[in-house]
Amino acid sequence: MKNQYLLFISTLLFIIFSSFSNDKVVNDFCLRNIDGKMVSSKAYKNAKGLIVVFTCNHCPFAKLYTKRLNDLNTEFSKLHVPLIAINSMDTLIYEDETFELMQKRSKQEKYNFPYLQDGSQTVGKQFKAEYTPTAFVIWKINNKWVIKYKGAIDDNGEKPKIAISYISKMVNELLLNKNVSTTVTASFGCKIFYR
Repeated sequence: MKNQYLLFISTLLFIIFSSFSNDKVVNDFCLRNIDGKMVSSKAYKNAKGLIVVFTCNHCPFAKLYTKRLNDLNTEFSKLHVPLIAINSMDTLIYEDETFELMQKRSKQEKYNFPYLQDGSQTVGKQFKAEYTPTAFVIWKINNKWVIKYKGAIDDNGEKPKIAISYISKMVNELLLNKNVSTTVTASFGCKIFYR
């Protein structure tokens, strides 16, 4: 009985994870950055890929990752894989997610990457982002952005010194022209509620 239960759970997890296509093409997007300027994915003409992180202001779990996001952007932007953060939270439900408070948070935390507001939530829906933080590694293939990884930033939110960075691993594999060893991991944090 126990073996049948384990087989059922394993099969269910396989179906869930295999239903996510790691080769899903995402459309170009253009969103307002905290400096008031519009940032388009089309503007990254020399990028090999992008690290796209859905995050927000109020989520305690997302707040644990500020330094790590800055570090990832510092490390990989010089290798033509910059990081972009997107806030798709509903400002009607969460008053902490206004554009002005995004600007304040970015300044306080000294973000070294764009922090974009997805007020219409169309980009979050396109990526099927569910929680903050959730990270995507998208790669430029034939001038199209293709999702190669979706999930957690690393394996330890509260202890960064011992955390294993999934993002670093996946980006480095792609930079070596390898297939990513893991396409999906479970992300958790604060739920993104879509209108």
